[in-house]
Amino acid sequence: MTQRVAVVGGGPAGLTAAIYTARAGLQTTVYDAGEPILARNAHLENVPGFPAGVNARTFLENTREQADRAGVEFVDARVEHVERDNDGRFVVDTDAGASGAADFVVAASWPDSSYLEAFELERIDRGSKTMLSTDEFARTDVEGLYAAGRLARQYHQAVVAAGHGATAGLTVVDDSDVAYYHDWVAPDGYFTGRGRELPPGCEEIEETERRERERESLSALRALSPADSPTQHPSVDD
Repeated sequence: MTQRVAVVGGGPAGLTAAIYTARAGLQTTVYDAGEPILARNAHLENVPGFPAGVNARTFLENTREQADRAGVEFVDARVEHVERDNDGRFVVDTDAGASGAADFVVAASWPDSSYLEAFELERIDRGSKTMLSTDEFARTDVEGLYAAGRLARQYHQAVVAAGHGATAGLTVVDDSDVAYYHDWVAPDGYFTGRGRELPPGCEEIEETERRERERESLSALRALSPADSPTQHPSVDD
């Protein structure tokens, strides 16, 4: 049976974690409560591959589309509670009345861990924010539960959050029963041309396929258009 992953949070950390778990073959659902904090950013700088920066809404929309292409399912609702059932699986309850089961949970929300009150976790209070302690690979003290991004005390930067989301996602894959080596697309013969079997998670493609994927990626970049203006902080008067 395919193992299921629930990712709480639709920002850079959650979406990136979901991309990796979905591409590895795990059935992945992202629970997105609405507009991530990043949407308040006026213009996103320090993002590799965007020399002049990028509109934060464009960055989020395209990362979500990338997750969708990877096979990620989305539930647009706020997670209110996570617990384990009698079989040891996680149960995710939302404010929309829907519930979902998962073998792994990646908590990648804004620093509010109240939906994880059912678990004994090491929490770090920072004013109004509550963060979770993890090991270097995003594991918490609870088996099968991971934390990524700002919730896991990472720097408040989009690329840092995305990178930590990737770490969490790959750790989930490593802890699952999926045979896996690398999420890597290699040129035809890179492995097999040396008499090696293709490692799990890797793919070899011929030059014609490489050119087609490059064409599609460049077309997607050219299709980018101006996105909405940033959302103001809620404490600022209109």
